[in-house]
Amino acid sequence: MEFRHLRYVAAIAEHGSFTHAARALHMEQPPLSQQIRALEQALGLKLFVRSRQGAVPTEAGAELVKRARILLQMRQEFVDVATGLGRGERGSLRVGLAGAVSLLPLIPAAIRQLRLALPHAVITMEESNTPALCAALTERTIDVAIIRPPAPGGVFTIETLFEEPTLLAVPVGHPAAGQATVALQDVARDPLILFPRALGPGFFDAILAACQNAGFTPQLGQEAPQITAAVPLVAAGLGVSIVPASLDQIHAGGAVFRPIAGTAPRATLAVATRPEPPTPLLRRFVETVREQVRATVPV
Repeated sequence: MEFRHLRYVAAIAEHGSFTHAARALHMEQPPLSQQIRALEQALGLKLFVRSRQGAVPTEAGAELVKRARILLQMRQEFVDVATGLGRGERGSLRVGLAGAVSLLPLIPAAIRQLRLALPHAVITMEESNTPALCAALTERTIDVAIIRPPAPGGVFTIETLFEEPTLLAVPVGHPAAGQATVALQDVARDPLILFPRALGPGFFDAILAACQNAGFTPQLGQEAPQITAAVPLVAAGLGVSIVPASLDQIHAGGAVFRPIAGTAPRATLAVATRPEPPTPLLRRFVETVREQVRATVPV
């Protein structure tokens, strides 16, 4: 028995007539009758009672019609899912976000746009630091990550998205808090609050290099457990910090953010994937992020 036989049985039951069913199936009535007779012989069951008024399923035929419809529906669902996966309209995508990335409007906007366009796709997010996200990529517990390069601990495909500006975070009441812009040498004597270098060596080194280019080696203060945690420590008066501009959305109360005069470090963002052909859904995600970057980041 083939799937076409299920379609024949379901069509006859639906139309109540071999003639009408044949028309709906775009075939001639005699071949349809022959196919059903052959099927009845193979099954050892009579499926339909024929009369001049049409065809009515037998008791056994009615049971098999129910199952035929279920199987046909499952087959169609299989085809729909397969087609959706091939077009990147279905499937699941696990997205990792490095520290403070979720505060950038363009990243949530890209994910929201993708969810609206692809209601049958399941997109989940998790936040962590770059080394942990790279490990998760290697272990295949996430599919893509927005990181702050470099990407340690594996071989990845890295595409730079853009370089985010940085701001100087200072406590309220600090002399620099009243300035429109602040030169780094103006805070050379303040403890500099940074995150552990292992969490983002590229950004960490860029900050130290900017300070050295400004003519001083910073006095490192209390270490923040992650990039976003630097702002509350600044608000507590424990020092100053250089943070990605997106962190100015954190309302810590006791901290203010000021543009850095002169050459300031940049916080590079990149998309990292495994070095293998991407799924259609992953490809669409990366394309959507690129579009958001082009639409929102000044050239």
